[in-house]
Formats: sequence, C-alpha cells, structure tokens
Amino acid sequence: MRKTYPTDLTDAEWNRLKSCFSRSKLRGRPRVHSLREIFNAIFYVVRSGCSWRLLPSDFAPWQTVYYHFRRLRLDGLWHLILKALRKTTRQQAGKHPEPSAAIMDTQSIKTTVESASYSGYDGHKKVKGRKRHLLVDTLGLPISIYVSPADIQDRVGARCLLAGRKPLMPRLQKVWADGAYSGEELARWSREKGNWELEIAERVEDAEGFAIVARRWVVERSFGWLLRNRRLSKDYERKLQSSEAFIEIAMIRLMLKRLVRGA
Repeated sequence: MRKTYPTDLTDAEWNRLKSCFSRSKLRGRPRVHSLREIFNAIFYVVRSGCSWRLLPSDFAPWQTVYYHFRRLRLDGLWHLILKALRKTTRQQAGKHPEPSAAIMDTQSIKTTVESASYSGYDGHKKVKGRKRHLLVDTLGLPISIYVSPADIQDRVGARCLLAGRKPLMPRLQKVWADGAYSGEELARWSREKGNWELEIAERVEDAEGFAIVARRWVVERSFGWLLRNRRLSKDYERKLQSSEAFIEIAMIRLMLKRLVRGA
C-alpha cells in the first residue's frame, strides 16, 4: 500500500478517464503496474514539477511511467482523451458538445538548458524561450494547442492552430483574438480556410490601469490554470510535442475534477 498524494485519481475520476479508452487499447499481457497507477504518477509529475528520475519510489518505476507517457503521446491518445472530456464537460455545462466560438492567444514562457535547442526570443514580451499558442472555447477548454519557439509571430501561430480544423470543428464560426492577430491577410485566410470570422477584441481606449477585456479574459484564465502546475511554470521539455502533451494532461486533470464535482 503506497502513500496517497493529492494528485491521485479518485474512483469516480478514474471511471471517467477509463471510459475514454477503447477495449482494444486495454488488451495485452497482464500489467505489472495498473494503468490507474501510471496515470497517478504522470499527474504527480505535472503538478509537482519533478523530473522523471525523481519520481517517488512508491510509484511505478520512472522508466515505466515515461514509456506510457510517450506511448500515449505518439498514439495521439492524450489529444483524444482531451477531446472526449471537453465534449462531456460542455454538455454538463448545458452547451453543445462542439463549440461555435473560440478565443486564441499566446503565452511566452522561459526554457531551460534541456529545452534550449528549440527556443527563440520574443522581442515584445522580452522572453527567451518558447511560445504556447492556445485556441479555447468559451469555457476556456483547449480546442487546439501549438508550441513553437518564442520568435514565431502570433499570426503565424494562428494558422498552425486553425489549419485543417474545419472538418474537425464544423460548428465553429467566430474566433476572437487580440491586436497581435490584426490585419486583413489573416482575416482573409480565416474566411477562405474555414469560413471563420476573426474579430479583434480591443481594450477600451479610456480604460485606466488594469481592465478586463471582453472575451480575451477567457483564454488568459486558461493560461493561469496551466501555471498552477509546476511542470508548466517553464518549458522543460526537449521536444515541442512533449510540451503540447503536458498542456493536454494538465487540462485533462482539471476537467476530471470538474466532471466529478458537478455530477
């Protein structure tokens, strides 16, 4: 019997998460360590910020935990789990499973020695590192995630967020963004690729000091949710795909808590 941690899945949360897997993914030889314990270890890494090799010894061996994290990333299962839980969370909130409106923005984050090979300098925010591009629905739940070096312009990142999304998001009609996405070229590209209306949510001109900008605060809150997890306080990952996976995992854990709390 191992020590329990605040990041451990409850029975109700595990049942929600387990329902996202098809039976074919759960077949194979008998497991030495249960899949639930593997997820508990991964959620511990995200929340605590520890490296794989510093995972407490009462979890499964770090090599086993990392293998499953990487396997789920390569198979695209983190994204599929996120998508399934987003639909369920939206339904629980009384909304259509598929969003008709979204908000996008970026967050520049510092890198470390391990992740410095894929980094750049954001001259606007004076940050050397990577940039998280996020497209979220009106509840703040991610629809599309893209991580790049920090010197990639927001308008370029927007195309990576939205490219090929029309068949996957047939109801999406409107996208709000800040002034970094202004310009007729991106607006025209959005109309041509998905018939999306790109609207720039500007700050009120006569506002003094801090002021909440309509619509844009939703995605800013999502970035705040991510920073509750110490693994995401900086970008420690060697691969950009791993950075995207950890963002997905953090939001999966958040939605599991919401679903169980609201049941």
